[in-house]
Amino acid sequence: MSSLALLQTARQRGQEQGLPYAGALTPTEAYDLLQADSSVLLVDVRTNAERDWVGKVGIKEEQHFAVQWNIYPGGTPNPDFLAQLQAVSANRDTVILFLCRSGVRSRHAAKLATENAYINCYDILQGFEGDKDQQGHRKTIGGWCQQGLPWIGA
Repeated sequence: MSSLALLQTARQRGQEQGLPYAGALTPTEAYDLLQADSSVLLVDVRTNAERDWVGKVGIKEEQHFAVQWNIYPGGTPNPDFLAQLQAVSANRDTVILFLCRSGVRSRHAAKLATENAYINCYDILQGFEGDKDQQGHRKTIGGWCQQGLPWIGA
């Protein structure tokens, strides 16, 4: 699927769900979009500890950035989130895909970025690890890892 078609699908999903940002992509759609268009950025909003201990996406470094939504330890909101996002992409027209563990923080990040004039913000549904299974484990129900997309780490 072309990058234009992927973005149209994501926008339509966003409209259908009444999202306060441009739209939402499945992990596979997000990966396909990143492969099809080198100007698209993925911003991982998980903590540095999560990326170090759990893993991170395996995509081109020039497309992959980390801007913590919360600070580890303690989970306090990152007061510099918007400034750090601007350091990643000063161009507010850039297509930015936000990723977290299960899709909650990434939605908040996409909303805040949109409220601050970033016009092409997308959530990656299900996040990196997806939801917990019956045994309380992640990476088995939805998410980047469960979809078999490239990732590095634990």
